[in-house]
Amino acid sequence: MKILVTGGLGFIGSHTVVALQQKGYEVVIIDDLSNASVDVVQGIKAITGVQPTFYQIDLREKQAVFDFFEQHTDLAGVIHFAASKAVGESMAKPLLYYENNFFSLINVLSALQHYGIKKFLFSSSCTVYGQGEVMPITEEESIKSALSPYGNTKQVGEEIIVDLAKVFPLQAVLLRYFNPIGAHESGHIGESPLGVPYNLIPYITQTAVGIREYLSIYGQDYDTPDGTCVRDYIHVVDLADAHVRAMEYLIQEKNQQQVEAFNVGNGQGYSVLELLHSFERVSGLKINYKIVERRPGDVDKAWANTDKIQRVLGWKPTKTLDDMLASAWKWEQKSRNNNN
Repeated sequence: MKILVTGGLGFIGSHTVVALQQKGYEVVIIDDLSNASVDVVQGIKAITGVQPTFYQIDLREKQAVFDFFEQHTDLAGVIHFAASKAVGESMAKPLLYYENNFFSLINVLSALQHYGIKKFLFSSSCTVYGQGEVMPITEEESIKSALSPYGNTKQVGEEIIVDLAKVFPLQAVLLRYFNPIGAHESGHIGESPLGVPYNLIPYITQTAVGIREYLSIYGQDYDTPDGTCVRDYIHVVDLADAHVRAMEYLIQEKNQQQVEAFNVGNGQGYSVLELLHSFERVSGLKINYKIVERRPGDVDKAWANTDKIQRVLGWKPTKTLDDMLASAWKWEQKSRNNNN
């Protein structure tokens, strides 16, 4: 079976491509390379022995999207990662986020409807919950006003999918994941943001190797045990496995609803300082950091209740926080050595 993965050279996308290929699926990737490198194709091949088909396409260009689907009418399903994805950046560049995240989603869904492709997996986010009132957060948590343009694009993206399903027999899963970190154990693929990272882990690892002078921790006055934000961290390989299980759930037509949401997380919250201390433990290094002002758009705390995905998809996380950070550090060291 052939699966399209949009944004398939990105951090989560590339690990999901590996997991799909290891299950025997034929994978086609679309990526515009705005925040990824074409070198990732070779990293995927090094792990799986199979080079996925890759198309460099800007999904905001509707004609280019339809031209692609015209050549691939035999797709069994689509996993849609392609989106800008940093809360902080979205606060500074809201129109970029609305244009990129909405246009790409709408164009892909338009092509699915036109060509009758019904299996769709949407890369959503825990940001749809805003600041959850009760921890851990379940899928029944009320959807509040998003605290960032990024979170809003995920909220409205889910609504667009639900609305399409009312007039087209779309079968969709919304995976609301928490904070993906880590890297593939082989060291062939990992998180490689272009330019200055917006995500915490690559900033820590780049500080550890001396690329960044220090790590900025945004705020130490949150309503948490040590004052820093608390998040639920999930290993990217565990997250990739969740995507494969969700796609198979759709392909095997086990879903009871046209559109269904699942949380994906470890089910435990760690503060930024706890995360930093874990990294120092596995790396044997001390990280230079400064407490700076809060960053707009950040919630105090968020971690997942994962009972539903464990019960319905048979998925559960396998990696500890130390495992996650050790793999991220291994990836950073290997990628730096390869670039020197």
